[in-house]
Amino acid sequence: MEDCLFCKIVSGDVESDILYEDEQVIAFQDIKPQAPVHLLIVPKKHISTLLDLKEEDNNLVGHIYQVANKLAQQMEIAKDGFRVVSNCKEAGGQTVFHIHYHLLGGRNLQWPPG
Repeated sequence: MEDCLFCKIVSGDVESDILYEDEQVIAFQDIKPQAPVHLLIVPKKHISTLLDLKEEDNNLVGHIYQVANKLAQQMEIAKDGFRVVSNCKEAGGQTVFHIHYHLLGGRNLQWPPG
């Protein structure tokens, strides 16, 4: 998608503070952090919303959670706990229409979130 911000980050057309990258995903700092640790884990494959996931994407989603676990260890938030969130569509809080997962930690996260 040529107008997708996250596709531009994946392609290198837009700079970002990348902390992790492999053949399937990229992870970088959120530009408006809501916690001391706030990373975005983004698949390189463009999928607009969670509703657009297909059965063929099951391994990708599982991989995203494995990357979240690895990053939680790396960012030293695994011991105390962390949150992984994905928003879907406008009412769910999605602002960039390329699925992505927020990894949040480093403070006591309240519930409900907002």
